[in-house]
Amino acid sequence: METKKYKQNITITPELQQRIDELLSHYPADKKKSALLPVLHAVQDAHDNWISVELMDKVAEILEISSIEVYEVVTFYTMYNQKPMGKYTFEFCLTSCCGIRGADDMMEYACEKLGIKPGETTPDGLFSVVGVQCLGACGYAPMMQLGDFYKEHLTAEKIDQIIDDCKAGKVILHDK
Repeated sequence: METKKYKQNITITPELQQRIDELLSHYPADKKKSALLPVLHAVQDAHDNWISVELMDKVAEILEISSIEVYEVVTFYTMYNQKPMGKYTFEFCLTSCCGIRGADDMMEYACEKLGIKPGETTPDGLFSVVGVQCLGACGYAPMMQLGDFYKEHLTAEKIDQIIDDCKAGKVILHDK
């Protein structure tokens, strides 16, 4: 199996460093590791929604922890991307409740509409589709997360509209 090597700029801009410092201020100085999750979110947001090994090493250096401690977290949680992703990443919940209510079918439909397989990104870099574990919205199944927002009670028609809205630039990804 061939493994792709992706190159990423690992610059920590003054703005990002200010954000990291602000996050670190919420924790005792000798417990920087406690800020790992929010720091990873800030770093990923500042680097095109993904984190390379080199960037994970940089986070470890900033937090004064070992690189393996960062790798363990990034590889465990699906909210951290280890390769470039589309601007719009459809994260379909595939656990029991969503599965029973047709999440697999909805993910398959989205992939078919976009011409990709799960885990892939469209050639234009606009869309990615991935399956994730529980997003905690069982009562709204089938559902997916798109940026910071949930898209619930999915149907083929709703997915068509979401894709059209993304293509038209009408979708807000972050609640900031």
